[in-house]
Amino acid sequence: MRTKGNIKNKVNIVTLGCSKNTVDSEVILSQLKGSSVDAEHESGKADANIIVVNTCGFIENAKQESIDAILHYADEKSSGSIDKLFVTGCLSQRYKDELTSEIPEVDQWFGTMELPSLLRSLGANYKHELIGERSITTPPHYAYLKISEGCDRPCSFCAIPLMRGKHVSKSLEQLETEAKHLVKNGVKEIMLIAQDSTYYGIDLYGERKLADLLKRLSDVEGLDWIRLHYAYPSKFPEDILPVMRERSNICNYLDIPLQHIADPVLKAMRRGITERRTKELMHKIREEVPGIALRTTMLVGHPGETEKDFDALCRFVEEFKFERLGVFTYSHEEGTHAYSLEDSISDELKQERAETIMNIQQDISLEHNTKQVGTTKKVLFDKVEGGYFVGRTEFDSPEVDNEILVPTEGNYARIGDFANVEITDSSEFDLYGKIVT
Repeated sequence: MRTKGNIKNKVNIVTLGCSKNTVDSEVILSQLKGSSVDAEHESGKADANIIVVNTCGFIENAKQESIDAILHYADEKSSGSIDKLFVTGCLSQRYKDELTSEIPEVDQWFGTMELPSLLRSLGANYKHELIGERSITTPPHYAYLKISEGCDRPCSFCAIPLMRGKHVSKSLEQLETEAKHLVKNGVKEIMLIAQDSTYYGIDLYGERKLADLLKRLSDVEGLDWIRLHYAYPSKFPEDILPVMRERSNICNYLDIPLQHIADPVLKAMRRGITERRTKELMHKIREEVPGIALRTTMLVGHPGETEKDFDALCRFVEEFKFERLGVFTYSHEEGTHAYSLEDSISDELKQERAETIMNIQQDISLEHNTKQVGTTKKVLFDKVEGGYFVGRTEFDSPEVDNEILVPTEGNYARIGDFANVEITDSSEFDLYGKIVT
């Protein structure tokens, strides 16, 4: 039991959800430290008396994970282990009116745009001079760079606009400043993220400016890798492709969530693109940027998805052989356009379809990886785990993609450094190798 009054306040920030939430938590952490508030991110010491839970509210599983975390700390507060509990992020933005009465142990709920109010509750003032500066919570050699907030897309299944609002881009100058700050503090790889990265710049400049942003960031001295995530396929800015091809520090990697391929489902999803145009775009990207690794995400079980539609998706995945692919099942979210449709596909069938897609992708990934045996790759090492140095190539993003495993015995690597690795073996989702000079 804590003895109130004789211990200085300490804040622990707990983050749920995606990399965009990670960036938000890093901003909170930087602002708190800027006001001399003692704060950590996901501290394992259990010595904080104030908890901030940064929640996700995207789909049902994510919402439940966030609620479970809140309830855990609500119990901690009831037992006297902590003094204050604050909740922010997407779940709080969307459901705080309902949750306020259901979880009274929470002292205050804050939406996604209420950072100054949250900081005041934590004894800090929002400092504009800290814009562009972050205390990163990732390993020190890589960081996420959020280039915009919110989304203007009308996708039927997505609740993000309800929680994050309309698309708002950061300026080219602000992002360049933030990138330089990150590099100055040891970051070698930056992942560009947004709800929709390809919409970047329209609200500020009247036209898409992603190509210009990539050029400016590529010119930042000391930035070894730039990786682009969350590109929307409809009205894709094709002027970024020659930039990706010509700039050596822009990774030959593109995360472009397609969600589906069957025209009836794409229409129901309100994706603004057709099967024909999707395939044309995929071919063009591979032609313009030879050797690019394409990561995509598929959504199965959307209302109205038939067996014919699903078969078309399976054939598409088999045909295009994406280097990286993930899949998730449809979640019936109130407030979205699809919520007015009947969620008639059972959870069991949704899961079966998701597993079918991943089984196809597992074979494709093994085929891709087998071809890498005998080649030499430039690898950035992230950690040591289970007797291996664990790293990635330019074709792999942290947490979601393949890893390169190099035995610690007989090899030497420094975490956060690059090394050349000869690939000696492969599995479905990993490569094995040895360091060469």
